[in-house]
Amino acid sequence: MAYNFEAGEVLLIDKPLTWTSFDVVKKVRNTLRVKKIGHAGTLDPLASGLLILCTGKYTKRIDEIQAQEKEYTGTIILGQYTPSYDKETEVTETKDISHLTPESIKAAAEGFVGTIEQVPPIYSAVMVDGKRAYDLARRGKAAELKPRTITIKAFDITAIEGDVVSFRVVCTKGTYIRSLAYDLGVKLNVGGHLGSLVRTRIGEYKLEDALTIEDIQEIRKAQLEANGSNS
Repeated sequence: MAYNFEAGEVLLIDKPLTWTSFDVVKKVRNTLRVKKIGHAGTLDPLASGLLILCTGKYTKRIDEIQAQEKEYTGTIILGQYTPSYDKETEVTETKDISHLTPESIKAAAEGFVGTIEQVPPIYSAVMVDGKRAYDLARRGKAAELKPRTITIKAFDITAIEGDVVSFRVVCTKGTYIRSLAYDLGVKLNVGGHLGSLVRTRIGEYKLEDALTIEDIQEIRKAQLEANGSNS
């Protein structure tokens, strides 16, 4: 396939675990030697999956792509609370979950389907008085975050093994899956945090069609060979 990155391309990337979204943008920019590039929707470092990059004139499509619905799969660990709502911070509280049944967990999840108000995690990039909420949280300062109106189109529980609950979520822009994991734990009165997360779809763009970082390096290699250059 022939690419013209300077003119404009939409690149589907499978973001590696622990990489920030900016790490991916920087790596692709440097590998492909493209000047104008940006991503259409952040993924947390502890999440993997579909990250869409736009280059050249296609950077004008970033807002359009960001606005499309998202689909995720992942796991929630019940009975364990963490301040970041995921594995970034240590477990600070545990509760017994032996009384929970698959039926009660699924019923609780179904209660989030629809248009709801959701409070972002304190460990998030939301701006509070000109500062990122996560900067305040890491300094031990309380940040009051306002709820946002979001829509959960599907919250399916796909498997339950002990305290690990596997799920699939379809949601609108601005949804924090970490908050959904936390809120499910609160609703069940046992606590919970996000164990893993993979973004599988943005609108019609699917993870199965995404390129790896290694694929990007191969594309650059092919371009250089086609141009008879090794630079």
